[in-house]
Amino acid sequence: MTMFPTPARVFLTKGVGIHRQALTAFEFALRAADIEQQNLVYVSSILPPGCELIGREIGIERLKPGDITFCVMARAETNEPGRHVHASIGLARPTDPAMYGYISEHHGFGMNAASSGEYAEDLAATMLASTLGLDFDPEAAWNERKQIYEHSHVIIDSMSTTASAECDADGKWTCAVAAAVFLFS
Repeated sequence: MTMFPTPARVFLTKGVGIHRQALTAFEFALRAADIEQQNLVYVSSILPPGCELIGREIGIERLKPGDITFCVMARAETNEPGRHVHASIGLARPTDPAMYGYISEHHGFGMNAASSGEYAEDLAATMLASTLGLDFDPEAAWNERKQIYEHSHVIIDSMSTTASAECDADGKWTCAVAAAVFLFS
């Protein structure tokens, strides 16, 4: 007997929260991502075979307060005035729906949203490409590898979502979260 079924759907979400307390800033970031009412369980980086990617609004409508909800989450927070935080989720899906894909999380300080998202997308696509046996130079620029992935016809697509913010001058806690949220129905 399987304790948990394989997720059937996934959606991406993100949010930023700011408050004088770190925990409250995290709560506000979850609210901005519309997943604050869930009992979140963090899982690793595999997108199950056949897992349908759905829109954020559709996914959020399916959530019920108090549900145990599995997700891959990236989280970064700071109270250092002027410091930039970022949290990104990258996702890469194979063309073959019977094959699994990858989800990556990337978080930290100093990167802008576009760079962080590109990095997370690159991580997920590179993990999938290496699993599929694609021949590529891992040291090549992301744009070069992305073209190889797109023309290989074994990777259907890759994408990312990013939350980023700069800590205010007063040093209030600033928290950025991004998540891939799994649904079982």
